[in-house]
Order: sequence, then structure tokens, then C-alpha cells
Amino acid sequence: MDSQIFVQNIKKYCKRKGIKPTPACRDAGVSGSFISNVERGVMPAIDKVQMLAAYLGVTTSDLLGEENPAGNNASGLSKEMIEIIELYDKASPEMQAAALGMLRAAEAARSAPGAQKGGK
Repeated sequence: MDSQIFVQNIKKYCKRKGIKPTPACRDAGVSGSFISNVERGVMPAIDKVQMLAAYLGVTTSDLLGEENPAGNNASGLSKEMIEIIELYDKASPEMQAAALGMLRAAEAARSAPGAQKGGK
């Protein structure tokens, strides 16, 4: 287990849920010092990882940053999709709105009558 990736993933999924990591760990029942313990090299018990994953609504593999042989993470997302999500999460609300607007316009143009089929 790469503890740095694990902690980064905890923080990422907490941000998506709109909660700070320490309260999330406490609310999940794994203790408020869970992250600092992992950062100090303490290997977490699998039941604690499972409890935190369940609380955050992700898999333990998502939290641990495990990938399957196809290059997708445990949720089935490609590295490119994960990058898109991470960039979107880091963007300001204005940039998020602009990105969504662009994608919606592109989809509308693609699916308009007479548009070329095939998504390109």
C-alpha cells in the first residue's frame, strides 16, 4: 500500500462528498487521527479501510488507488476519465460551468439532426 496515494485519495473523496477528512474519518468510525497515523507509517486495519470506503461511497480499491490490468481503477474509469474528474474538481465554479457548457454544446451539435455519426 502506498500511504501517500491512500491519503491523497481519502482527501479527494472527502472533497467530493463535501466534508473535511478528519471529521469524515471520525464519522466513519475509524478515529480522527486515522490520516496522521497512516502518514506516520501505521498500516491501517482492512476493516478500518472498508469502513471509511463505505462512508465515502467508494470501494477500498478506489481508496487504495489500485488498478485493474486494463488500466482502469476499481470503479472502471480510465486514467483519462480520472484526470478529467480531478481537473474538474480543482477548477473554480466558473471554470466548471464553462467546461460543462462546452461539453453540452458539443453533445447537442453531435446529436443534432444531420450531424455526422460516430462522435467525431
